[in-house]
Amino acid sequence: MSENLVQRLSQAERHMNNPNLRPKDAATLLVLDRSGGGSPRVLMGRRHMRHRFMPGMFVFPGGRVDPADSRIPVTGSYHPEVARKLTHAMKAPRTEARARAFTVAAVRETYEEAGLLVGTPSDLAWQGKDDMAAFSERRLLPDLTPIRLIARAITPPRRPRRFDTRFLAVFADAIADRLPSGTGPSGELEDVHWLSLDDAKALELPTITLTIIEELQARLAVDPDLDPATPVPYYYWRGSGFVREEI
Repeated sequence: MSENLVQRLSQAERHMNNPNLRPKDAATLLVLDRSGGGSPRVLMGRRHMRHRFMPGMFVFPGGRVDPADSRIPVTGSYHPEVARKLTHAMKAPRTEARARAFTVAAVRETYEEAGLLVGTPSDLAWQGKDDMAAFSERRLLPDLTPIRLIARAITPPRRPRRFDTRFLAVFADAIADRLPSGTGPSGELEDVHWLSLDDAKALELPTITLTIIEELQARLAVDPDLDPATPVPYYYWRGSGFVREEI
């Protein structure tokens, strides 16, 4: 299966004539609901048609890591294997704060886009700015403990936008609160739904999103609890195509 995924990703990248950019850190959160007793459902939404980047596509909530994400207080710690995988081949600065920022960004974007507050109650009094104020007002902190890494992928060179994205996952019991609207305050995602992985694959998806869903399906088939020690795929461009490395 992995060879087919690499080939499909490589063939999807056809326009690579832009100035080369350094990839920006990004993080995505796959929130998995296994309350139905069968295969887990994943939270996805459709990008608003006004967006220039992937309009109308169904995606997981997520986005670019902001500088302020490294300064948000968190609770818990990554499992050592998760921490190791998150910082694998990380270019400088290779710091704990930068590693924590992946989860903060993914949690923040999940609230902004889907209206879910993923975190843990805390007695810490802190003042979040902008959308993170929703967490501090509820005395919630992003929690590193339940976070698992599903995959990492770097946009190929000479694309108009480049991201070094960590695809994180958490089970839905980590949701501490949610907005009654069923969507987030940013309005970036419409039609936010819980979907089976098979149903999700039938939607209009970016190629990398489809690839991550298939990677997740393969992992859940043998590792339903997402053991932190399980190797995860790392996709990056080398020469004339993608390489899939396991970390």
